Amino acid sequence: MSPLFSFVAFVCEEVVESCTLCGGLYFFEFVSCSAVLLSLLLLVVYCTTLYERFGDDSIRKTDFVATTIVSGFFILASIVFAATNDKSSVETLAIVFGFLASLAFLGDLIYMLMKRRKPANEKKAENPDRQETPENQPLKSEAKV
Repeated sequence: MSPLFSFVAFVCEEVVESCTLCGGLYFFEFVSCSAVLLSLLLLVVYCTTLYERFGDDSIRKTDFVATTIVSGFFILASIVFAATNDKSSVETLAIVFGFLASLAFLGDLIYMLMKRRKPANEKKAENPDRQETPENQPLKSEAKV
């Protein structure tokens, strides 16, 4: 959902005809375009043999880092653009979709964190830290007389 929101935000800000303080608009444009392109790149990696080539763990770490960076920059760009816009309807729509994309990327990030912690909790449940007690050791065979 986050790539869709960032794409709509990118398209809306591209429609803006004029601006007085264009720095926020250009920063928002760069971040929204980068978010779309990074999302597409990760989608291509997940859907091709590159996924097997790089390995599951490496791809997941890359996805986590990219999502963290994009969500942070998207929030920042949306705030800056909201502070410097000219209050046109297209700019307002772009800002709304920018914040929606930020929330979607943050949701993805939270989901990744929860998913990452779940296997760790399952491993702890399977092998709890306990000392070897006589009850857990195999029975000793009787010595021959």
